[in-house]
Amino acid sequence: MGGAVARAAVDGQVTSHVATPSHRTPAVSLSAASVTFGRGTAAVPALVSTTLDIAEGEFVALVGPSGCGKSTILKLIAGLVKPTTGAVIVGGREVAARALRIGMAFQNPTMLPWLTIERNIMLPLKIVEPYRSQYSAKRKGEFRDKAHALLAQVGLEGFAASYPWQLSGGMLQRANLCRALIHEPRLLLLDEPFGALDQFTHEELWGIMQDLWTLHRPTVLLVTHDLREAGFLASRICVMSPRPGRIVDDSPVTFARPRTIADTFEPGFIALNQRLRELIVNMRGIAGPEAPTP
Repeated sequence: MGGAVARAAVDGQVTSHVATPSHRTPAVSLSAASVTFGRGTAAVPALVSTTLDIAEGEFVALVGPSGCGKSTILKLIAGLVKPTTGAVIVGGREVAARALRIGMAFQNPTMLPWLTIERNIMLPLKIVEPYRSQYSAKRKGEFRDKAHALLAQVGLEGFAASYPWQLSGGMLQRANLCRALIHEPRLLLLDEPFGALDQFTHEELWGIMQDLWTLHRPTVLLVTHDLREAGFLASRICVMSPRPGRIVDDSPVTFARPRTIADTFEPGFIALNQRLRELIVNMRGIAGPEAPTP
């Protein structure tokens, strides 16, 4: 795990802090960050003061009940939401500074239907520097080869010229992962990317995602409701409480890699899932502290 975990129980509430060793600058750092939507009597606290460090190259999963603030943390890191209090540091700078390249994949692939899979995957290269300034010169050579190489890695070799409507949901999500990785992001944000797929397809994609992370080693933050998915993919799992959200547990996942689907039925894996489930269930009856109103 990227840092030591200190936990304390105060008045029936569990708080957690993840400390990164002083000699390492975390890829992502939330420092007492909170989010409250609305003002005055209409204010809704979504996330209470949260401190979390994610080291370079870590694969961290956020789990918890719906509405607990998992996606709020992801949006804070992506710069889509501003913290009400505290700070969010990405790549050593305030998140608004866009200090490093970010890749994102969501539950719905949102491919542009009028573009081929190859051209959909290459879209970030038209937007993100330094690729943007090189796109015209390299789009039919180096950049196209880059897209085809990623497609081969996810088992979609031969589908570059296909259109989104010609692919299944699982195939589209594979292509979506390619698009998220083509500009070589140092940080990959995944928000329920496999949630809409059937069991066999999303289990297959777990293996593909594990292989992609092993090969490219971006820092990954995964938001998921699926405890098996978290255990299969992550090197750390953070459990969040019901709204207003806060991290109530932060623990390493120590199973050896590469992990297989068969591993998820082993006693140790089942015990991990049960412990996480009990944490989430037990937290339902604990009222969280109120977040400050902006």
